[in-house]
Amino acid sequence: MAAFISATGHGAGRSGFWTLALGSIGVVYGDIGTSPLYAFREAMTVASRSHGGDGAVVDRADVLGVVSLILWALVVIVTLKYVVILLRAENQGEGGTLSLLALAQRALGRSVPVILILGAFGGALFYGDAILTPAISVLSAVEGLKLVTPRFDPYVLPITITIIVALFLVQSRGTAAVSAWFGPITLVWFVVMAIGGLIHISDDPGILLAANPLYGVRFCLDNGSVALAALGAVFLAVTGAEALYADLGHFGRRPIQFAWLFVAFPALALNYLGQGALVLHTPATLDNPFFLLYPDWALAPVVVLATMATIIASQAVITGAYSLTRQAIQLRLLPRMRMLHTSAEQEGQIYMPGVNGLLLVGVLVLVVAFGSSSGLAHAYGIAVTGTMVVTALLLTVVVHRVWQWPLPFALALTLPFLGIELVFLGANLMKLLEGGYVPLLVAGAIVSIMLTWVRGTRLLALKDRESEILLSSLLPQLERRPPVTVPGTAIFLTAQPDYAPLALLHSLKHFKSLHESNVILTIATADVPRVADAERIVMEEITPRFRRVIMTFGYMEEPNVPRGLGLCRKLGWKFDIMSTSFLVSRRSFRLAETSSMPVWQTRLFIYLARNSAGATDYYRIPAGRVVEIGAQVNV
Repeated sequence: MAAFISATGHGAGRSGFWTLALGSIGVVYGDIGTSPLYAFREAMTVASRSHGGDGAVVDRADVLGVVSLILWALVVIVTLKYVVILLRAENQGEGGTLSLLALAQRALGRSVPVILILGAFGGALFYGDAILTPAISVLSAVEGLKLVTPRFDPYVLPITITIIVALFLVQSRGTAAVSAWFGPITLVWFVVMAIGGLIHISDDPGILLAANPLYGVRFCLDNGSVALAALGAVFLAVTGAEALYADLGHFGRRPIQFAWLFVAFPALALNYLGQGALVLHTPATLDNPFFLLYPDWALAPVVVLATMATIIASQAVITGAYSLTRQAIQLRLLPRMRMLHTSAEQEGQIYMPGVNGLLLVGVLVLVVAFGSSSGLAHAYGIAVTGTMVVTALLLTVVVHRVWQWPLPFALALTLPFLGIELVFLGANLMKLLEGGYVPLLVAGAIVSIMLTWVRGTRLLALKDRESEILLSSLLPQLERRPPVTVPGTAIFLTAQPDYAPLALLHSLKHFKSLHESNVILTIATADVPRVADAERIVMEEITPRFRRVIMTFGYMEEPNVPRGLGLCRKLGWKFDIMSTSFLVSRRSFRLAETSSMPVWQTRLFIYLARNSAGATDYYRIPAGRVVEIGAQVNV
């Protein structure tokens, strides 16, 4: 995502504003821009079955009600909640569920377990979305080939699988070269959608009555449980709204707002109105109203354009999954993972092989298991509604504690959104056994991993503290009885700056020696996205031979120790990197006879710890300067 830009959009000039607005059309609105492919069709199929039993009967009140619900979902949830309100809940210019979590925790002044679990669950649900979006988007676009000629029917699944595999295989090469086209292609896609809808509104101009919210309310009151089931499909029209907030730091508030109000929203509204008018005029088009908006000669180009749009939408959630994972690692919610840079110019361009592989497997399993976009639609809504409910709850904390609104006013602002989203969540839960369990299983697995890692690392820190020695106790002993001195500088990495690192204790125990200069280095993560270089380093000379350095990075930054050490030179610490060694503890874990965690959780923690990326790679420490000292730990 960061390949589009070199600034955040705050204070950008006029040319920069238009560049960011165009970029946001491709990345931010790629997902919600593909919803017309299936959202109206699925909602109307559910509604029409209540009259004809097979989805073949179209009732005028149903069409007006469904289109009205879609339009007002776009107005209330996307426009009011996200564009108007949530984009203002920025954490130093950054957005997203984990940014909101960090903002709420900082406002509360401590880590509150309920807030942590909410944030973890909201972040975990995104992974379900990241698996479902490529599956349903690409499949729904390729299904349009069946309208070009029925001969393509047997090849829809193989073509979809080929596109998805190719998409994930090119991730390792980076997206900078092609991402410059995302904005223009998606802009063309929105224009084509708007034209397709506009030319068919005249088929039945009465569809414009759907702008009256009473038609949506009447549909819900008259249809009972059928309306609730239809609401689950209506919600498909707003999937992708979370990208508005998640990509705030990449494009800035004003470009995102402009792109929605003047491009995305008008195009989506016109398209849904056009689909409604088409179905009212020709009920037989209900099978695939989106593609039937276009004449036969335009079908093939529109299918190709739709496929490109769905690939862009898929790319946005894939790179979003990388970004979310990096944030979760920095916030200590996940173990360190292997991360590769795919661009020399853009630091945000990263590739995570482990995440990429798991997403690919998940997407392929869904495509093969469900076989059609209609089947996948049953599974799609729960992940997004769940994330939105979490966002509304966290927003309440931020409005009250950060914006300093009195609690009654904060609740008055957020409870209406929360109520609407809970209704949508209930509607989607009706599809639990038809596929809705998929995102819940994915989110449950991710939350289990996050909570296991958080709990395990805390217990490990407590265990380490029992065996560690305070530096204030150790250093006087070393001054009274100094060990053998060896030339050079030793840097010891530790999470507890007040305690002697295990690597230091083992070095003294086994080598009986100490370097001329020793540094106790702690790498900390702030609850802000980025930390200025002037505030990154806190350095303290403890004794003539020891100094303490705390190096702080924001949760959106990649820790870079060599770059941080360069800042230390400006603070007066002179050292030669060629005579400097990094001493790191490398611990191997074993299952203890008694553990503070359940056995399954302990085994999971040991597995995660064994497979986490080493500190050397993650902190970008020169491998040739690292000495690892092993230790066995029972957990």
